[in-house]
Amino acid sequence: MLRLNLKVGAAALVASAFLFSCTQDEKTSQEEAAFTELDSNFDSQAIDGQYIVVYRDSAIEDVGAKYPDNYSKAQEAMAQQTKRILAEASISDAEIVNVYSRTVNGATLKLSKAQVEQLKGKKEVKYIEQDRIVMFAPPCGTPKGGPCEDPGTPDPTDPGTSTQETPYGILRVNGATSYTGTNVAWIVDSGVDLDHPDLNVDASRGFNAFTSGKDGNSTDDGNGHGTHVAGTIAAINNTIGVIGVAPGATVIPIKVLDSRGSGSYSGVIAGVDHVGANGKSGDVANMSLGGPVSQALDDAVLAASNKGIKFALAAGNESADANNSSPARVNGANIVTISAMNSSDSWASFSNYGNPPVDYAAPGVSIKSTWKGGGYNTISGTSMASPHAAGVLLLGAASTDGTVKNDPDGNPDPIIVHL
Repeated sequence: MLRLNLKVGAAALVASAFLFSCTQDEKTSQEEAAFTELDSNFDSQAIDGQYIVVYRDSAIEDVGAKYPDNYSKAQEAMAQQTKRILAEASISDAEIVNVYSRTVNGATLKLSKAQVEQLKGKKEVKYIEQDRIVMFAPPCGTPKGGPCEDPGTPDPTDPGTSTQETPYGILRVNGATSYTGTNVAWIVDSGVDLDHPDLNVDASRGFNAFTSGKDGNSTDDGNGHGTHVAGTIAAINNTIGVIGVAPGATVIPIKVLDSRGSGSYSGVIAGVDHVGANGKSGDVANMSLGGPVSQALDDAVLAASNKGIKFALAAGNESADANNSSPARVNGANIVTISAMNSSDSWASFSNYGNPPVDYAAPGVSIKSTWKGGGYNTISGTSMASPHAAGVLLLGAASTDGTVKNDPDGNPDPIIVHL
């Protein structure tokens, strides 16, 4: 990817959490206070002066078609088109944060409100969207009533290395004993523990939305969430830890969340654009993240899925209609949105609902998987349900086995399983 003077302020990184993460039963009062404070503006967080600008395909050069096998050149060409459009709008001091050339055609720009109005009148501009920062979903017991969303703490007394166990979710979805295919799993998340002994990680094809600070150094996982997702999909069938749904499959870190689990819409879209440029038909991308509606993110996911890449999306943990969340609300032939259930096939109380967009339910309560630092952790959330589905899709066509109990929308989600 073309690196374009990406600057993300410390305040934005602390505040932005683009994550339908995982539930945990215990928190300190200090943690509760911190999350409650962040949640006070949950619906209005935005990155001041930063906008995602999406162009009309018919009004600009199709740089993706011009450079089908050279993503860097396509990115450079999109940057040049962006500079031209800005110049024609008499905007000389805008900063290009990043550009997109494989899913949506566009760019993220730092602009004043007056400059936004100038751009709106350009024939090349399809729409302009405020870039946003999003909190972890509110903790249990806060006024919002959402579930606990702390990524959890690995249990140091359970390193998971003495003997391998098969988590109940892997059994429930009919996970395989080994993966013999050639497709890969793109983990659009907080990175992946690059040297975890229970994972096959290919960092060479990875992506990092962060260009500075400790999270800008590599695609290694400073949070643990992405590693947990990767393990549910593909933990190796060996003598240690756990086994995944598609054991031993290659996982590729697409780091769009920092060590606090923080990200931005623009960074996530950049990650999806990278997947769209480098993925191939039959690959799987897991997105255990989300936030308020973003047309740009939805459009990027749909476009990447139209290339044959299968997307598994977490429905979200607000106990609300998934149609109000992105990218959970996206529908497409190669897209599945996943709600969560427990080991008894009963609805997880935190899970979002709605058909559409929800396609399947999968295990998402007390899921054990890999964690950062070579460890293991047991956590809950639709973040944990989605990778079960991603693993099934990596193995091939999905089937179903029964329906979830007590689905609040009255239309029980079918439970996804491998044939």
